[in-house]
Amino acid sequence: MLVFDEILQSPNLREIIDELEAAWADEQKRRHEFWADIDENVKAEFIMGEIIYHSPIYGRHWMASSNLTRRLLPFVYEKDLGKIAYEKVMVRLTRNDYEPDICFWKKERTLDFGKKQSAFPAPDFIIEILSDSTKERDYGIKMTDYALHGVQEYWIVDTDAQTVEQYLLENHTYKLAQKLKDGILYSEAIVGFGMNVKEIFE
Repeated sequence: MLVFDEILQSPNLREIIDELEAAWADEQKRRHEFWADIDENVKAEFIMGEIIYHSPIYGRHWMASSNLTRRLLPFVYEKDLGKIAYEKVMVRLTRNDYEPDICFWKKERTLDFGKKQSAFPAPDFIIEILSDSTKERDYGIKMTDYALHGVQEYWIVDTDAQTVEQYLLENHTYKLAQKLKDGILYSEAIVGFGMNVKEIFE
């Protein structure tokens, strides 16, 4: 807030606003180009004006993803709780476009989802699986952006340390609820769903 207050008190406020508007317009132009050129077979994200391409993942990453989705999918669909998406689903937020590793929307929020829809609103629950190239963003801009857009719950899975951190939303900010290496981790957003942490890394 201090920086914002300083800007408001600046005698060249109008000039600053013009520069910000020009920067925003340029970024949105590049964002439109990103959407026009995007290839559904390539995992890519648009973050802070930059296109981020993802290289092929290590086995430990897709194994953790597979172990999570094979437990999440039947639980959510058998109980008709909503929809689970993974890997190649684009979440479009105010400024940035992300492809989370795994995400969940409650049923009432999915009723208008279309079969030809290519961009989706902020989910209720997101899981990101760390890699060397994504760690900074997963703990940085993504954590901030997901919280600002009301994602109720955020798990960060560390395949090296074999831990899962559960973050819950509180006043537009995530608070670490728990970090587990063993035992059952229960979701707040997907009521009744729990998973043994060790099974994620088998």
